[in-house]
Amino acid sequence: MQGIRRKIVYVSLFEVVAVAITSTGLAAGSDSSLQHASVVAVATSVIAVVWNLVYNTLFERWEARQTVRGRSFQRRAAHAIGFELGFIVSLVPLFAWWLDIGFWHALVLDLGLSLFFLVYTFAFNLGFDKVFGLPASAA
Repeated sequence: MQGIRRKIVYVSLFEVVAVAITSTGLAAGSDSSLQHASVVAVATSVIAVVWNLVYNTLFERWEARQTVRGRSFQRRAAHAIGFELGFIVSLVPLFAWWLDIGFWHALVLDLGLSLFFLVYTFAFNLGFDKVFGLPASAA
């Protein structure tokens, strides 16, 4: 499977599995019901997809104006850090409000999710490529 179909299947599966797992984690971490935590998990998923599109568009516009071309380790690190900081800024207030917890508790939940997604993304990509094969760019 290649092209846009692959991307749609990837994002859909990634987010459905992520919402199922994070709903449980958010419920346990905030003493909320699974139904209540699921709402914020879905919202987090939507925010992640939209933020990814917005952030990468803005980053690529900035990148196109730079005199030094390519993606060095420093540029990749700056990209990842900028993405995560923007994501934290949007999620911590949402978690605090929706789950009725303090900002510190919300930040700890968000940092836990970040660590989870670091491992989850690696494992999901490995599994996805085993099931669907490598994309044309990597084959």
